[in-house]
Amino acid sequence: MDKAGAADTLTGGPRRGRARSRGERGGAPLPLLVPALIGLAFLLLPLVALLIRAPWRSMPDLLTSSEVWQALQLSLLCATAATAVSLVIGVPLAWLLARVEFPGRGLVRALVTLPLVLPPVVGGVALLMALGRNGVVGRWLDDWFGVTLPFTTAGVVVAEAFVAMPFLVISVEGTLRAADPRYEEAATTLGASRFTAFRRVTLPLIAPGIAAGAVLAWARALGEFGATITFAGNFPGRTQTMPLAVYLALQNDPEAAIALSLVLLAVSIAVLAGLRDRWMTAS
Repeated sequence: MDKAGAADTLTGGPRRGRARSRGERGGAPLPLLVPALIGLAFLLLPLVALLIRAPWRSMPDLLTSSEVWQALQLSLLCATAATAVSLVIGVPLAWLLARVEFPGRGLVRALVTLPLVLPPVVGGVALLMALGRNGVVGRWLDDWFGVTLPFTTAGVVVAEAFVAMPFLVISVEGTLRAADPRYEEAATTLGASRFTAFRRVTLPLIAPGIAAGAVLAWARALGEFGATITFAGNFPGRTQTMPLAVYLALQNDPEAAIALSLVLLAVSIAVLAGLRDRWMTAS
């Protein structure tokens, strides 16, 4: 036996490594396996039930009805507009949080992410208090510019952007923190302004993070319910998005509610499939 083999025998290094590998490949202990399977069933059973109860034969007619098509078009339009708003103001906000040191930055970051945990209905009430006709800012918008946001299509966009933008900000900020700031510093030393360095150097570097955040924000906006119904109402053709149409159809036409739910489910699966290489692969 050579010296390395004798050392391994004395220390038990490779033997422990082989034992650890066998433990990783071995079966899970029963006290962990049973609750894990119960948790998996708990998450998948409602989705499987939705697929089982889906009216597959009448699905084309349900999805091409005027009410459903109207809600689908409005949802796609508003979700896209909300994502555009989130990109315009969310990317600079993420850059500010990631690159600029200022007092209270941690508090600002916490406030930015607050809509993630805030009940959507509470967000809708807050939007009414701020942007309603008698709101803190809304009264001035109405008096000076004649702009009224509640119970309008623009109000849907505002509500969706409010709940969706934190997803974009978190994604972009994380990407900015992972990016090497020396590229920006090099650009500024060569005479570029901070904005030019951001536009020509930083944006191409963080483009994947922006794309991932935009997809998440779009999906979240598409599925928004609570803030939308509180701030914008549920008016067909004007503010009734797909989640609101599902809620209304569940009372009158359950098959249409299932069909709309399947569309939203398909969108969610597509988003997860598109982001799996970024966030769902093991490191």
